[in-house]
Amino acid sequence: MQNGDGSFRHESLQSRKSIKALLEAVTKGIGKGELTLSDGDEEIVLEPGGLITVRVRADRANGSNRLDLRLTWTESTEAQKPKSDLKVR
Repeated sequence: MQNGDGSFRHESLQSRKSIKALLEAVTKGIGKGELTLSDGDEEIVLEPGGLITVRVRADRANGSNRLDLRLTWTESTEAQKPKSDLKVR
């Protein structure tokens, strides 16, 4: 299991049904705050939380179609915790 820094990549040809199941698993993982991605010996665990940036891009040209969906977030750390309310007197 990958707990520190790392990366994971996978590419394969799949049916619409298997893509639907993959997206449902991603949705469930985001909901519970933990996404585990694995492929053979590689595995990475991501913990989405707080605000997540969503970027969607779609292209169609000459019979070729592409949909990119990117989710990005920053892991929360002690240094990023909100400070107490500002008080001015």
